[in-house]
Amino acid sequence: QVQLVESGGGLVQPGGSLSVSCAASANTAASNTMGWHRQAPGKERELVATISRPGTATYADSVRGRFTISRDKNTIYLQMNNLKPEDTAVYICSARSGRAYPWSWGQGIRVTVSA
Repeated sequence: QVQLVESGGGLVQPGGSLSVSCAASANTAASNTMGWHRQAPGKERELVATISRPGTATYADSVRGRFTISRDKNTIYLQMNNLKPEDTAVYICSARSGRAYPWSWGQGIRVTVSA
């Protein structure tokens, strides 16, 4: 099990930018793949972006071209540009060893996009 601590987030106007970061407690196999999920009020949790240890990134269709995930050892960053109201959610850092393993979760951090 790996501990995940998120930072950043907050309130931003539509079209604005915001970043969130997440540090894993250890640079071990438990954090081979790290990423961000999000959960909006009344909606299911959805995968936003992932990044592997070598740096291969994947994105949900809804954020591709607007969000960028990056990684420095056991810390990941999510740069969010051109934010939309529908991006409002609790963003939850996640990590796992590989596809066959369950995600570990952070506490979540709120991102609100509103005028």
